[in-house]
Amino acid sequence: MRVLFTLAAVLLVALVPPTARASHLKEQPKKHKIVYHLDEAGLDKARSVLGNIENHIRGVGGADHIEAIELVVHGAALRNFVTASMDVALRAALDRLQTQGLAVGACGNTMKAFNITLEQLPQGTRPLPQGGVVRVMELQEQGFVYLRP
Repeated sequence: MRVLFTLAAVLLVALVPPTARASHLKEQPKKHKIVYHLDEAGLDKARSVLGNIENHIRGVGGADHIEAIELVVHGAALRNFVTASMDVALRAALDRLQTQGLAVGACGNTMKAFNITLEQLPQGTRPLPQGGVVRVMELQEQGFVYLRP
């Protein structure tokens, strides 16, 4: 009986396909398209999301393995990105990420509701007149991976 069990286990292992390799490896390069969605209030949340994005870029082997990466910000989260009161560490992380290709979009509806102008947001921020959630939808329709940490 023990021999049959061992033989069955060996056959099962032999029949299982090998684990798929991660697409970001050099043997199988892939350019990723990612959209991060941030709408939660709080500096800690904003810092955490930017930290996730930094880890993500590093995890796939660097910005060369990313076709496009965008952060869509709306709701109370947008207040963290008003430059006059922006946290220094958050600003430094954002600046680093933008040099690695991160695009930042600010919800036009939120900008209107909170009386935030484009001039009050970090350089390079793009207004999203159609709204943040519409932008997320559009990017998903274009094949972007959606992440909401």
